[in-house]
Amino acid sequence: MGSSKNTTWRDHGISRFRNHLSGEPDGNDNNVKAQSKRGVAYQDGAHKADNRLLFSPESPVAWYYTWSLWPAPEAGEGDGNNVEFLPLVHSTNDLSSQDKADAFRKQLDGLPKSSTHLLTFNEPDGDTGSGGSAIEPEDAARVYMDRIAPLRSGDGRTWNISHPSVTGSPRGLDWLRRFNESCWDLDRKQGCPTDFVAVHWYGEFEGLSGWLDTLHGFYNSTSSSEKQQLKFWVTEMALPQQDDEATLRMMNQTLPYLDGLDYVDGYAWFGAFRKGEKANEWTGDQVSLFDKKGGLTELGSLYLSSGGPDHKDGGGFEPGKKGPPGKDDDEGVAANVCSVSRWAAVLSGVLVAASLVAF
Repeated sequence: MGSSKNTTWRDHGISRFRNHLSGEPDGNDNNVKAQSKRGVAYQDGAHKADNRLLFSPESPVAWYYTWSLWPAPEAGEGDGNNVEFLPLVHSTNDLSSQDKADAFRKQLDGLPKSSTHLLTFNEPDGDTGSGGSAIEPEDAARVYMDRIAPLRSGDGRTWNISHPSVTGSPRGLDWLRRFNESCWDLDRKQGCPTDFVAVHWYGEFEGLSGWLDTLHGFYNSTSSSEKQQLKFWVTEMALPQQDDEATLRMMNQTLPYLDGLDYVDGYAWFGAFRKGEKANEWTGDQVSLFDKKGGLTELGSLYLSSGGPDHKDGGGFEPGKKGPPGKDDDEGVAANVCSVSRWAAVLSGVLVAASLVAF
């Protein structure tokens, strides 16, 4: 943490600095994505123009996921658009039989070659009504070892795999401890092997940095004898139910902080929705990257701009900017990925966030 807490994009032109080190010009589209950790938690919805803006070649969005094994077709549109898709196996139920396991492997084999990372088990410590997968740690460990760990090596296509992504709370940490103990019971030599850790956080910046410190310490103390330096991907983050100023301040602190952490390989804001959509009913509309008409909010402009609030290196992603229209646009259906009960689960985690540093 330290002084990074008060760092802003005005103080660090991080993308421009990286471009300078690599010898690439600031306006190089390929370099924008190659140097970016930024992604989106994304659901295919009605707003095709928004999608085209998010996945445009000049956008810093370098990766995305859909809470599923199915990519978004529009992410592959356009020349020079190299956006990695991270598939997610949501629950052990998706692998509960050999037939399901075979279909799972077939789906993975059919994904674009640019997909190299696999996410596993979405918030297994949470209930299904709030978007979690409600899995006992012991059951998760068995399925992980039987169905997922073999994907790291062997014949055919191999993957970098993550440990399950728990809620950002003491409950989540307790679940990980029990999962880890079960892994070592199953394999005394290496436990449940993993290549990276998926992280969720909803709350203030200080809580996010503390949660990352907690997880980093946990995995350093429980990793295998290989002593590998695990990478972290923050696949969901936002500041729920706060005003525009507080939310923008949280993002402004968070982006350069995560870019500066060597062990963080990617991060995604939750989520790529418009104001007024049902997906925002538990977070509040202030987290939206788009306004009700499809123009970028100030928050969205910051997230899609590599130069920060002044937009000096933002590629034209100023507030109000819209994606290009197309014949396939359909504005009739709003995105919906969460329920009100998820907000209750998140709120309980936020209220105890201060206790995380004690672990």
